Amino acid sequence: KQHSTGGKARLGKTSKMGQRDIRTLLVSGAMAVLQAVERFDTPNNGWLKRLLTRKPRMVAAIALANKMARGLWAMMTKQEDYRNPVATMA
Repeated sequence: KQHSTGGKARLGKTSKMGQRDIRTLLVSGAMAVLQAVERFDTPNNGWLKRLLTRKPRMVAAIALANKMARGLWAMMTKQEDYRNPVATMA
C-alpha cells in the first residue's frame, strides 16, 4: 500500500489485496530463509535473529516478506539489478 506525496515515497504494510500468488511466493521464500537461519548459523542475519527472539516465527516471516517486497519494488522502479547489501557490524 502506497501513500506518496510531493515526490516522497511512503510505503505502507503489505496488504492482502492484490496478487495472491506473488504474496504466497514471498512468504514461502521468507519461511525458507528463516529455516536456513535456524539451521545454519550465518553471520549476516543480525536483524532477523533479533526479530526471531522477540516475535513468533510467522510474524517474522511476514516482516521478512514485506522487506523483500519493498526491495523488489525499489529494484523494479529504478530499473536496477540486485546489489548485495553491505554487511554491518551490529
